[in-house]
Amino acid sequence: MKILTGNDLKSGAVVWWDGTEWSLYVDDAVDVGEQAEEIMAREEAARRVNVPYALEASLEDDGKVRPAHIKDRVRALGPTVRPDLTLKPQSPEAIDWVI
Repeated sequence: MKILTGNDLKSGAVVWWDGTEWSLYVDDAVDVGEQAEEIMAREEAARRVNVPYALEASLEDDGKVRPAHIKDRVRALGPTVRPDLTLKPQSPEAIDWVI
């Protein structure tokens, strides 16, 4: 699975491509396959995202998207040593989330 990430040009927040727009939540990310370069070029030219890049990820059995590299997991959820600073899951029922 290949997903896209970058930084929102207005806020600087880490964002993930959900198929139509950019989301704060990695679980919204979709597999872009061979379309990665085209989407990144279009979105960067439209000045919606800064420095987009494609990365490998997997779709877990529970439906969560998990970036393959720890660097991107930290980008997705926040620091590993300060849980109080992490991005909380979208769903209030989600209690079992670990980098």
